[in-house]
Amino acid sequence: MDSSSTKANFLLFMIFFDACIIFGQNALQGEQRKPFFQKLRSLEEQFRRFQEVTLSRLNAIAANYNISYNIDMRFQELTDHYHNISSVLNDFQAITGNDLNSLKFWTKRLQKKTKKLELKVESLEKSVNDNGKVIRKEGQERRGILSNLTQEIRGHASQIGLISADRQELQEGLQVLHDSIRKQENKMSQLEKQVRNLRKSGTPPSKDSSSPVSALASGHSLLSPAPQVCNVKSMLLFPFASIENYVTFKKSFLSGIHELSICTWLRVDSVYMGTLLSYATEENDNKLVLYGRNSSRQESIDFVIGDPAYRELPIGAMLDGRWHHLCIIWSSIEGRFWQYVDRRLASTGSKFQKGYEIQAGGSLVLGQEQDSVGGGFDEAEAFVGRVAGFAVWDRALSPGEVSGIATGRGLPRGSVLTLDDVEQLSGSVQLVHCECLEHCT
Repeated sequence: MDSSSTKANFLLFMIFFDACIIFGQNALQGEQRKPFFQKLRSLEEQFRRFQEVTLSRLNAIAANYNISYNIDMRFQELTDHYHNISSVLNDFQAITGNDLNSLKFWTKRLQKKTKKLELKVESLEKSVNDNGKVIRKEGQERRGILSNLTQEIRGHASQIGLISADRQELQEGLQVLHDSIRKQENKMSQLEKQVRNLRKSGTPPSKDSSSPVSALASGHSLLSPAPQVCNVKSMLLFPFASIENYVTFKKSFLSGIHELSICTWLRVDSVYMGTLLSYATEENDNKLVLYGRNSSRQESIDFVIGDPAYRELPIGAMLDGRWHHLCIIWSSIEGRFWQYVDRRLASTGSKFQKGYEIQAGGSLVLGQEQDSVGGGFDEAEAFVGRVAGFAVWDRALSPGEVSGIATGRGLPRGSVLTLDDVEQLSGSVQLVHCECLEHCT
């Protein structure tokens, strides 16, 4: 038994002893009034009650002792937990102090950079204001120039109207001249027949040198000889219609095209033209096409720029199996196009893809029409014949330049594509080197 139990028993005994004395005194005082046994029973009853009270008090004391013991343990645990929290708080304070110092450092740097940026922004605003003033001044000057230019254009427009009228008269005169040449050709044919008849009959020709019959008999033509064309360099031969016969190039258009000139010598060895050129991109497989097909429409081809926009070009005069020079020119500035056949303007038009751009980086093929980039060919659309002196420019050639090409005076400057840039001959296509057109057979 521990010291706490001993103390509790001794306390109980002292309480009991004091109670006995008190009860004895009370008994002596009441001896005369109550019998002894009644007093004894009363004393026993009081003692029993005292025991119960004492026991309840002892239980309460024991319970309080257990609570105190538990409180001590809990207090010790709280103390340990407090020390742990204090340690964590100290570490957190140290880390927070370092972070605050770093934050102060970067805040100062950010403030310095902000000040520099503000100074740059102020300088930029000032520069923008100054540039705005300059631009407004230049705009006023340009408006003045544009106004003057508009007046000049109006003056030129009136002159162009007069020139157009003169050109109409010139075309009519050329048509008359063409009809006259045809009549002369007919007469020449008749004269040739007469000469052959005279030779067969043995009749000597007249000595008059001015006579057409005399001129033919002596082997001289009344017409001047055609100029020799020696600027073609090479020729492509497409011997028959096949999806395997086509030509590709090493390079394509390097930048967007707003003006275009395509010139070449052609000898069509079929009753239809077929597709001469096809330029396809991922966006549109008919970006630029000179399209022909073995169909009922054999007297024309479609000049396509950005499908479905196209114009029909007459080519009936080129289907006679002879060499002809073809130039097709387009400008997006006004949407104008021109077609020249053997130096003569065969067709023209306006409002054709005005402001349009032919994108760079596509696939360019001669002799076939592409339904997909680099493929999708159709035999009925194949070109059959010869192509010589093929060249492309990213500008609109002048009528004088077109005439110079057709008469053999050389190619204008700035061509972006020629037969020198051919990469691959597919199928039965042949590349023949010939400096002059008369040698391209």
